Amino acid sequence: MSDLLLVRHGETAWSATGRHTGRTDVPLSAAGVEEAVSLAPYFRDRRFALVLTSPLHRAVATAQLAGLSGAVCDPDLCEWDYGGYEGVTTAEIQQGRPHWSLWTDGVPPGDAEHPGESAAQVGARADRALAKAAAVLAEDRGDVVLVAHGHFLRVLTARYLGLPPPHGRLFLLRTGTVSILSTEHGLPVIAGWNTHP
Repeated sequence: MSDLLLVRHGETAWSATGRHTGRTDVPLSAAGVEEAVSLAPYFRDRRFALVLTSPLHRAVATAQLAGLSGAVCDPDLCEWDYGGYEGVTTAEIQQGRPHWSLWTDGVPPGDAEHPGESAAQVGARADRALAKAAAVLAEDRGDVVLVAHGHFLRVLTARYLGLPPPHGRLFLLRTGTVSILSTEHGLPVIAGWNTHP
């Protein structure tokens, strides 16, 4: 049986300091490069029918360093567009908006490059990515790998389990990790989470 493998990209300077990193194309830090390289043994002996990656450099580089050759860039796998909160930490946001949560309160619009997205919009992209993966997984030719970003993959996991997009808050996801979405008795399950070889 084939599985859906989720890879969160390695650490960046922004992720290390908690800055919301949506569409800003921040490269991997030295630690992030090490995280990505350390994933390679995990993938060495697996068979993949499809590898999709976010077009952002930190995801593409993670796929390459992890030995995931033949990856296809898919804009649906981009990180949540944080709008006016791009590059800002949760603590900084909460100075003006106490108890703010991305999952329930959303983001204000930003500039032309960062218009912002709602949880529902991110969920719609996740649904499209899941549909692409499901079509390939149905052929049972190998696993499907998605290399992307923390908040996006958390929303995607919620959608895979039949939950609304804001329920992605339940799935903390670390950088440089692999998670596995599978099925048991025909029902969607999490078969592994935040694993690191």
